Amino acid sequence: MNPITVKDNIYWVGAIDWDVRDFHGYSTNRGTTYNAFLIIDEKVTLVDTVKRSLTSDLISRIKEIIDPEKIDYIVVNHVEMDHSGCLPEMVNLIKPEKIFCSKMGHQALLQHFHHQDWPYEVVKSGDEICLGKRSLSFLETRMLHWPDSMFTYVKEDKLLFSSDAFGQHLATSERFDDQVDQAVLLEELTKYYANILTLYSPNVKKLLEKVAEMKLEIDMICPDHGVIWRADPTKAIKSYSKWCNNIGDGNALIIYDTMWHSTEMMAKAISTGLQDEGISHKLMNLRYIHRSDVMQEVLNASALILGSPTLNNGLLPRMADFLMYMRGLRPTNKIGAAFGSYGWSGESVRLLNEAMTEMKLDIIDEGFRVKYVPEASDLSRCVDMGHAIGKALKEKK
Repeated sequence: MNPITVKDNIYWVGAIDWDVRDFHGYSTNRGTTYNAFLIIDEKVTLVDTVKRSLTSDLISRIKEIIDPEKIDYIVVNHVEMDHSGCLPEMVNLIKPEKIFCSKMGHQALLQHFHHQDWPYEVVKSGDEICLGKRSLSFLETRMLHWPDSMFTYVKEDKLLFSSDAFGQHLATSERFDDQVDQAVLLEELTKYYANILTLYSPNVKKLLEKVAEMKLEIDMICPDHGVIWRADPTKAIKSYSKWCNNIGDGNALIIYDTMWHSTEMMAKAISTGLQDEGISHKLMNLRYIHRSDVMQEVLNASALILGSPTLNNGLLPRMADFLMYMRGLRPTNKIGAAFGSYGWSGESVRLLNEAMTEMKLDIIDEGFRVKYVPEASDLSRCVDMGHAIGKALKEKK
């Protein structure tokens, strides 16, 4: 196995998880990677580790380069278990002089692994250490997406170890951005931000402003998931700049579930109204599309039109599940509207509107509900709803 060189004397030593298909309710249909990096210098340094089940992969890759016991330092950019799960085994094997982490990282490491005796070295933004020919500086990135998160920057190589930022859940034998299908890369970058970082968009915005203020030169970004950005790291940065400002593409999503097709008929009629207004849109039936794939589309959408029948004075379970998931991620700066069918109580439209109001969506239509099966006049009202939403989107541009 030939070592994978990132920069001169910097190597990728992570692990590829070809089989994982779920990540906290986020579907990872293309698997993922847990990236770790080895810097060979006067002080040999391991940046991040991997999920515990893949410890042997990390160790074998390190052994291709150096005896693990010759590693001096470990940098822990993020304590979540997909990146620190094998840390106890690695500390026992390496016996490092120091383990570098943020203040919150120190607390999290104690709370995860309960080792008071490890050689912690707490760092803060602006701190710098010398490895020999290279130096590492640190930038705390709290709540991107855990309190402990931080970046590590190698100024001599203009290389950023970015922890969970700029990553993708993508298992591939290729390690760099210019080696993979660009459409797939953008799709997975988008899905990752949508399902993990949307909630923290204000923090992302502040971080990007801070990086610009610091005038960091970045020629390469090494995230903890997915491929390394060596050909065009600005692609990832520009994408984050758009997403953190909640800039939609002027399109609409009709997201719905249906019981006996009445709500589906309404969804299609709303689609007709949007089509009349020349608005790009998608119909997304939750019966067939995973919540995390819907959230990927929500990220760039400008209008969310939610539909559900009433079931037992509430929503259909798939819509309730999706709402709970989306409310946690809190997408903003979007138009909202609701619709649905019912048999006798009819609470679904009210519940959908309440959820969207809580998320601070701009509700432009009070919503529309139909008892049992819609008549032609009901479907005409749905077409009108599509027209109204379409006009509102055009005014918003």
